[in-house]
Amino acid sequence: MQKRSYLWSIWLVICLVGQAVAQKKNVSIEDVWQTYSFYPSAAEGFNYMQNSQFYTISEGNKIYKYETKTNKNVGLIADVPVKFESYGLNATEDKVLLLNSREAIYRRSFKAEYYIYDIKTQKNIKVSNNGKQSYATLSPDGSKVAFVRDNNLFLVDLATMNETAITTNGKANAIINGSTDWVYEEEFGFAQAFFWSPDNKKIAFYTFDESAVKEYNMQVWKGLYPQDYRFKYPKAGEKNSVVGLSVYNLDSKQTQPINLGSETDIYIARVKWTQNADVLSIRKLNRLQNKLELIHANVAKNTTETVYTENNKAYVDVEFNEDLHYLANGKEMILASEKDGFKHFYLYDLKGKLVRQITKGNWEASKLIGLDEKKRVLYFTSTKESPLERYLYSISLDKGAEKQILNAKGYHEITMSQDCQFFMDEYSTANTPAIFSLYDISGNKIKDLETNEKLKNTLASYQISQKEFFTVQVPDATLNAWMIKPHNFDAKKAYPTLMFVYGGPGSQEVENKWDYFDYFWYQHLASKGYLVVCVDNRGTGARGEAFRKATYGQLGKLEVQDQIEAAKYLAKQSYVDKSRIAIWGWSYGGYMSSNCILQGADVFKAAVAVAPVTNWRFYDTIYTERYLGLPQSNASGYDDNSPITHVKNLKGKYLLIHGTGDDNVHFQNAVEMQNALIRAGKQFETFYYPNKNHGISGGNTRLHLYQMITSFLDKNL
Repeated sequence: MQKRSYLWSIWLVICLVGQAVAQKKNVSIEDVWQTYSFYPSAAEGFNYMQNSQFYTISEGNKIYKYETKTNKNVGLIADVPVKFESYGLNATEDKVLLLNSREAIYRRSFKAEYYIYDIKTQKNIKVSNNGKQSYATLSPDGSKVAFVRDNNLFLVDLATMNETAITTNGKANAIINGSTDWVYEEEFGFAQAFFWSPDNKKIAFYTFDESAVKEYNMQVWKGLYPQDYRFKYPKAGEKNSVVGLSVYNLDSKQTQPINLGSETDIYIARVKWTQNADVLSIRKLNRLQNKLELIHANVAKNTTETVYTENNKAYVDVEFNEDLHYLANGKEMILASEKDGFKHFYLYDLKGKLVRQITKGNWEASKLIGLDEKKRVLYFTSTKESPLERYLYSISLDKGAEKQILNAKGYHEITMSQDCQFFMDEYSTANTPAIFSLYDISGNKIKDLETNEKLKNTLASYQISQKEFFTVQVPDATLNAWMIKPHNFDAKKAYPTLMFVYGGPGSQEVENKWDYFDYFWYQHLASKGYLVVCVDNRGTGARGEAFRKATYGQLGKLEVQDQIEAAKYLAKQSYVDKSRIAIWGWSYGGYMSSNCILQGADVFKAAVAVAPVTNWRFYDTIYTERYLGLPQSNASGYDDNSPITHVKNLKGKYLLIHGTGDDNVHFQNAVEMQNALIRAGKQFETFYYPNKNHGISGGNTRLHLYQMITSFLDKNL
């Protein structure tokens, strides 16, 4: 009797556990794109103070000061009478610059209302009453604010609130002062183009003369008659803006141009002040971006000196040069280069003489995080353990031998205090949401700032299939990949498979790092019995120069071959239905998915291309010429792997989606692709989103988009 009761209890427990599992919900598209049920939290409003023993946190309209070591709230420093979206303290920490009513222009550019809150007087002052401003920035001493409005650069003296126009010649689609043109913003990754000198006395700023750049015309569909929106967009091989660089002196009220040389078909990829308030650091690229010059411009002496030059058979990656750092001793600088085949840090003197290579090995030093100049210790993240992960390391500038500080397996994104005494770690894995934690420099945890417990509790009530990492061997390469299996996966069954691809130069989709929006759409597909796979082809990042630059001059060749070979590998697996393999991608990924179903017509049953480039001749100068050179000298590189070239091969089902207001990858790409398919007599599906940009978002749009793609896959797989 006791034995029977015991067995019955075990059976009951098993049933209850099974029932609990069965009661877990499947992810719906509405969960992802309507209620945003899986949106993670972050340590928002966190800022280090000049003295890193303290930091600030914003909560609503209030800003509090905390002691770092004890995490004790030591007081309210600002109770702001207006709502703000972001804030920043000046160097003397007696004023707060506040931003609200942000209005996006393109990807990074925007305008907003700015306020200055004086901590001592508790007064809140609007920076300007003459219209919204862009990129308002306090002088280091907090006495003045510079900003851009209507293509001109302005200055406000906070003592008098007098507003001064530093430039007056700004004009739409002609002259831009203090902010970038479209192509710089998109491809060099910055929109603000003015910089305070460390002594508060000068402002360096860009000027773009885009008068000769051809316009692109988009129709805006609203009202009785469509409106035209015209902006300057230099397509591959066409004329760029002529860029200039000047320095405004606040004392003399004079503007001094910087001599950039006689060649005007150049790029000024980065500008920053050195430790010397008279010396400006300029990184100049030639049009083909295979030659970088580091120039020091002494504005007091009106001289320029090229102190470092780097040439490359393919291109010099300007993002690596983001890590340029000038030491406070005024004698040395740290710069990044991949001249030994991997991105590493180097120590130079200010005349460009190499002192030593700081990091080395067959791995990439990903990002310079901080520099303790007293101890001469550099902090950085790298791929040393795995290209799928990032860890924090320290290394002596003089002795080498890096030391790993954090070792929890996964992806660590670090924000370090200026004096390198503390850091915040955003840590996640592919299957664990981010945890934001505060550490001392030895790696001792002080406090978790955000653990995403709410999201974890939400996840516990859903059926979630974890990402599994694996590799795919293709001719000449081993590719990293991940897989999400259907719920209740049975290896004896054969499942329809969706491959996701981006694949563009230097990108990386296969990482042991938390993702959310598409990750949860894939969970929805997994609940419907789909297998989802992503493969990073040759040309992608984090694996050294040879792997990344293998696609130079022939975009779409090796990448497409790799994706096709990966699909063939999947087709050989017993749990994959080889007759039901599809591929989808967005932007470069749409270019790839289009090419895959055309060049791999016997492999892929269906493809979805969202906002794809369909011919590189339609895309911008900086990006396209960096990887393909000029179309005038590399026509085959532009045309041989254009999807338009291969439309005659289409056999499977093809869905082409684009926004008519895409300022980045123009709707022209979709139009020309459709024309080519029609000429070839090929049937396909297409959908356009009126007035939507490259992100195709806003309102109900994303929900509609993913419902449509899901229906297409259900119908055709």
